[in-house]
Amino acid sequence: MPLIDRIKFDAPSDDILVWKIPTEEIKLGSQLIVNQSQEALFLKGGEVCDLFGPGTHTLSTANLPLLHKLINLPFGGETPFSAEVWFINKTVKRDLKWGTQSPIPLIDPTYNYPISARAFGRWGLRVQDSRNFVLHIVGSQMAADSAKVLEYFIGEIHQRFSAALAKFITEEKTSIFEINVRLNDLSQFSSSVISPEFARFGIELINFNVERVSIPDNELAKFQEVFGRRMEIEQISKAKVGQAYTTMRTFDTLEKAAENPSGGAGALLAGGLGLGIGVGAGVPLGKQVGESMNIAPQGGQDAVARLQTLKRMLDDKLITQDEFEAKKKAILDSI
Repeated sequence: MPLIDRIKFDAPSDDILVWKIPTEEIKLGSQLIVNQSQEALFLKGGEVCDLFGPGTHTLSTANLPLLHKLINLPFGGETPFSAEVWFINKTVKRDLKWGTQSPIPLIDPTYNYPISARAFGRWGLRVQDSRNFVLHIVGSQMAADSAKVLEYFIGEIHQRFSAALAKFITEEKTSIFEINVRLNDLSQFSSSVISPEFARFGIELINFNVERVSIPDNELAKFQEVFGRRMEIEQISKAKVGQAYTTMRTFDTLEKAAENPSGGAGALLAGGLGLGIGVGAGVPLGKQVGESMNIAPQGGQDAVARLQTLKRMLDDKLITQDEFEAKKKAILDSI
């Protein structure tokens, strides 16, 4: 292959981020022409050597110090040598698309429920460090466009964004069902997490925008079903607690009335308390209550039933241990 004396790359598309000239046979004295928004990089044996900015450069040992040191180029003349020459596009790319490859597993902090989410958006990049970019990203490819770079980084984007999303909703105590009203905050937070990883490979993250977070339809339907059942259970539980509380307070009132029959208790019991209790002349209070509740007069059987009821309320944590002991004593004292 003949030696080339003029090295230049006019990109057919702005999507080309990096391009390697097809020949490695070069000579001292050749003209290297680097366009605006480009850099040219020499590699030898996989080792990054000399970097050139925009302008016209005549290759010599003076402007190829690293390559000269590596292969001991002779001074002067048009000495041939072999090396790779890469052209790097330094313009900003802002309209690249990204999306999660699979649903991201999360625990919603508001509902404490496992749910998955998908997300997509746009991002922008610029090659900041040509040496790192060519060495770590390009490898043996002849050229790399934005799509190939995105393909390389898509795994990192998914992994880093997944961690960022989980951390954001936890720290901000934001439900995944409400996350779309905070996309700007999420975008900024995610960018701060992802940028350092891109920088390791010579890429500057210009922007990272989350445009939408969605929940798969099947998971959303499952959540609605489960949450609906949970609401029903909570309502039933609250109703039982309220009923038990009313019963307990009724027992309190009856006990106080039994302990003080002359202090207006007759009138109170005559009102019924919703139990249909009436006070009859000469009829013991315990007998009246027993008859109204369709149980035996207060005594052995009634005391056992009330104690069993109290024990169940204690087991269900509807009353405290102290309340249980106090009411148990009152029942036993009334026998």
